[in-house]
Amino acid sequence: MKLTAAITAVCFASASAFAPAITSQSSTSLYAGTPAFTGPSLDYTGGDDPNSSNYVKLSDALNDADIDRRKAQEAADAREHATQRRREERQKKIDYMVQMPDNTPAGTVDDFMFKEGVQSQLDKLDEDLVGLVPVKKRVKEIAALLVLDKMRRKLGFETSVPSLHLSFTGAPGTGKTTVAVRMGQILAKMGYSRRGHVVLATRDDLVGQYVGHTAPKTKEMIKKAMGGVLLVDEAYYLYNAANDRDYGQESIEILLNVMENNQDDLVVAVAGYKDRMDKFFSYIPGMASRIGNHIDFPDYSADELVEISMVMSRELEYDIHPNAYPVFKNYVEKRMELPFFSNARTVRNAMDRARMNAAIRTFEKFAIQGVNGGFCSIQDLKEISPEDFQVLLDDILYADTDKRIFA
Repeated sequence: MKLTAAITAVCFASASAFAPAITSQSSTSLYAGTPAFTGPSLDYTGGDDPNSSNYVKLSDALNDADIDRRKAQEAADAREHATQRRREERQKKIDYMVQMPDNTPAGTVDDFMFKEGVQSQLDKLDEDLVGLVPVKKRVKEIAALLVLDKMRRKLGFETSVPSLHLSFTGAPGTGKTTVAVRMGQILAKMGYSRRGHVVLATRDDLVGQYVGHTAPKTKEMIKKAMGGVLLVDEAYYLYNAANDRDYGQESIEILLNVMENNQDDLVVAVAGYKDRMDKFFSYIPGMASRIGNHIDFPDYSADELVEISMVMSRELEYDIHPNAYPVFKNYVEKRMELPFFSNARTVRNAMDRARMNAAIRTFEKFAIQGVNGGFCSIQDLKEISPEDFQVLLDDILYADTDKRIFA
């Protein structure tokens, strides 16, 4: 009995001794926040999450979107401020126009025509070109628009730059390049272009031979023409309907973009035969819609071509003998029936040949035959005789067919 009581006392004492330790450990675990288990933590520590890079990307995207929104808002505010300024300027102009007397002088049309040098360019056009009444009329109409537009600007009226891009249709030698030069000068005189020069371009100047070559060539020609006129001769060769991979399409797209966005600093004129140009415009409707002035150049008559020869002879200080004109007109009429006739260009070539015939005739007469001791007069050096043109006519009348087409 005493032994049993002793064992019980020892066990109770042992339990009492360990109790504080158990109680202390439990309290620490519950109130200090330290998990009692040793498994993986549920708290995000940042380093062991495989999606952490995605969180960074999302944050950057949100920041970029916020920046874009701020920029868009700033742009919208700037547009609103600009619109408000335009409204204020417009109102000032309206107030000015209301208060301005109706009889306020803007100057006479002649003042603008002569002071700006427009009339001198029109006079030169008349001197340079024989005939072509419809062409000259159209050029004068364009000049009238520019003059009146400048007068309106002087008084404060609303104005806008008209479409000055040009289309010239007609056969070779009908004066297209000459008109382009005069138009460039008129535009410069009126302040619609900085320089007024003309740059002539063909497909070879604009289109490359391999990928990546066309754009630099086209842009280089445009750069040369900036401030003036870019005249694209035989523009229909830029487009090849049979080959959708032709590099000319790239050149056309660049030209269209420039015609739309740089029309205040560049005038583009396209030229060529009328039927081919019409087909070209049907393939590229965007080109036709950007051109505000279509001018057709008719062929010259035989009498007009004879008159052109007179103008050329005066410029070169030659005198055509009165009896030589009927011979030359006969030559022109025959030549017009043959292939490769080029109007004024053919006349220029004929005049060059007539001058050569005159030189040969004069040289043989005075240098070889020794007429008048070899001394020739001023008139001998200036005159083109009937026989000088007769040589040209005989070449057409009696030469073989294959040779006649080049006469």
